Amino acid sequence: MISQDSYVDTDFLFVAQLDSVKSVLLILKAIYFKDTAICIVTDKGVKVTVEDSNCIQASAFIQAEMFQEYFVQEDQVIFKVPLGVLVECLSIFGGALTILKMRYQGYGHPLTLLLEEDGVITDCNIRTLEPENPVEFNFNADSDINKVIIKSEPLKEIFNDLDSTSGILQIILSSDPPHLQFSTEGNAGDTQVNIPAHSEIFESFECNIVTSSRYQFSSVKSSFKSLAISEKASIRIDENGLLCFQYMIPTDAETCFIEYYCMPLAED
Repeated sequence: MISQDSYVDTDFLFVAQLDSVKSVLLILKAIYFKDTAICIVTDKGVKVTVEDSNCIQASAFIQAEMFQEYFVQEDQVIFKVPLGVLVECLSIFGGALTILKMRYQGYGHPLTLLLEEDGVITDCNIRTLEPENPVEFNFNADSDINKVIIKSEPLKEIFNDLDSTSGILQIILSSDPPHLQFSTEGNAGDTQVNIPAHSEIFESFECNIVTSSRYQFSSVKSSFKSLAISEKASIRIDENGLLCFQYMIPTDAETCFIEYYCMPLAED
C-alpha cells in the first residue's frame, strides 16, 4: 500500500495524496484541448492552466481540501507537463478506486505519480517542461462587467440549438430585450436564441452596459466538456468583449471551478 509518510520532506517541493483520482481525472479531461498544461501549486491548491495562441485560456482549480494529504514547501511551485500523458497515467486503473500520490522535487525533475488499486502499485515519471507564467486574462477593476449565472442544463440545450457549422458565435448582453442573445450564421442559415432576464434558468442577471461581441465558435466549444459536467455556469463579459465562462463542478469532496477566458474577434 502507498505509505502515509510525513510530508515534511525537504527533498520535495510538492507532495499530495488522493484516495481516489476520479474527480481530478474528470476535471483534467475537461480542459484537455491542448497538449501541455502549466501547474501552479500554492497552499490553497493546484491551478492547472491550458492556453491556445493567447486567445483562449482554461484554468481548473483543485483545492487543497480535496487531497487527503497535501504539502507544498514554497509560496508557489510552478511546472509544465504534457497533459495528455498525465491524463493517460491517471487512467491506468480506470480511476474510481485508484489511490494517487504525487511528488515533485523541483526544476528539471519529473512529476512522479504512484498509483495503487487492489494492492497493485504503478509508478510513472512524467517529464516536466520549461515553465512560463500563463497569460493574464483578468478583467480591469475599472471596467463595467455584465454577469449572469445560469443553470447548466438549459445552457447545454441552448448551445445544441445553435448551428454547429458556424465559425462565429455572437453574444449580446443588455438590460433591455433580448437581454441575452446567442446567434450563429452557418449552413442552415441564421440561428438566434433569446433569453429574457426574468427566465427561470437564471440564478442572477446583472447587466449595466450593452455588450455585443463575436467569438470563434471553436474556442467557445473548447469549454463544452466542462459545461457537460457542471451544475451551473457564470458568464461574464466586459466592455471590451473579454468573455469568461466559470463552471461549478460538484465532486465527492469539494466543489471545483473551471474558468475559460476567450478573446473577442476584432471588429471589421
